[in-house]
Amino acid sequence: MKKVITYGTYDLLHIGHIKLLERAKALGDYLIVGVTADDFDKKRGKINVQQSLMERIEAVRATGLADKIIIEEYEGQKIDDIQKYDVDIFTVGSDWIGKFDYLKEYCDVIYLERTKGISSSDIRISSNKIRVGIIGDNNLVVKYYNECKYVNGIELSGVYTNNLALLSAQMQDLYIFNEDDDLIENADAVIVASHPAQHYATIKKCLIKGKHVLCEAPLTIKKEETLELLNMAEQNNCILFDSIKTAYATAYARALLLIKGGKIGEVVSISATCTSLFEAINQSNETSYKKWNSICAWGPTAFLPILQLFGVNYKELRIVSKMLKEGFDGFSEVVFIYDKSIATATVGKAVKSEGELIVSGTEGYVYIPAPWWKTDYFEIRYENTTDNKRYFYQLDGEGIRNEIVSFVRSIKNNKSLSKISASESIAISSIIESFNNKDNMTLLD
Repeated sequence: MKKVITYGTYDLLHIGHIKLLERAKALGDYLIVGVTADDFDKKRGKINVQQSLMERIEAVRATGLADKIIIEEYEGQKIDDIQKYDVDIFTVGSDWIGKFDYLKEYCDVIYLERTKGISSSDIRISSNKIRVGIIGDNNLVVKYYNECKYVNGIELSGVYTNNLALLSAQMQDLYIFNEDDDLIENADAVIVASHPAQHYATIKKCLIKGKHVLCEAPLTIKKEETLELLNMAEQNNCILFDSIKTAYATAYARALLLIKGGKIGEVVSISATCTSLFEAINQSNETSYKKWNSICAWGPTAFLPILQLFGVNYKELRIVSKMLKEGFDGFSEVVFIYDKSIATATVGKAVKSEGELIVSGTEGYVYIPAPWWKTDYFEIRYENTTDNKRYFYQLDGEGIRNEIVSFVRSIKNNKSLSKISASESIAISSIIESFNNKDNMTLLD
């Protein structure tokens, strides 16, 4: 029996895929089809796959051409599969000519001509093209611009900014709007990275005009404003995303799953630290876009694991801050007291500390090293160190890239796929409002 193996994503299965599978099948007596897993596709840069792994497997199975379907999950698996299944022929599309010649040591390699004019990427782009505008005055604008380029189906319509110094030579193709209203009018969706105090008014403008919004956290600096916007988004059939890139980092998501699954027993304490140093504030000439205080710049990220593991119904909240000027904290520590646990979020823009996340449980603890908010690695540590385990995951674009993909999919499916719940967004705004009102706050000299 002559065995043939081929691999692919098979997203939005089309006639080109089917013809390629038919020709692969004709090469032998038994066809093995490897369907690439979501995480492996991300490593290869295919981050905008529209269908889940199970949907893609079922689509291949429905063709009736595969005698066996396997999942491709890691680099180097092709050699393992060829040896494991005693494969005679490896085949793939002609756009990969030469790429897999190294497999000739293990079996015959045949490149098949693809059906011209048909590709999943083209289908995604044509069916999913969304005009996206960016509003903001800090380096987040540049990050969003760079990461949008990796996502199929996005057309950047332009930017509105008060900080033109941000725009590099590489961004000359980006249209600059003179008014935020004009940008909103010329977009299907808007990414908001302006000062938090401006979020409410900007998001409300977008939602009134039926535009989808991805907004850098916090959504607003008042609980009631966030509630109003979330309700307005639902009523106007709009997607409203609270943007915290860490929520879309694979390592962070996997760590939370293991913690919730009981890997360290009952969780009793969380310590999250996020700090960065900035140039000293010019007391007289500070422009508005530089005034992201510590609680707004770092608070949402530091609060995230606390709210997602312990929930939003904390018993007591205490805030300790060192102010550099009115409303601008150089350092803040927020203590969350729950019935059976405690958590501390330490944030600062005028202090530097080890930016780590430690989640302590009755059987062990999870350690995510600095900078934990964009990590690709974490450890689970126990009393018996021989039981310790390390976990590594690919991280692209600090999580922003995957977040944009989720945003685009949400718009397409008319259903929010945000990894931050409405109750978590409301809680973040509520904590920042408590800071601004100086509720339960101790001020350091």
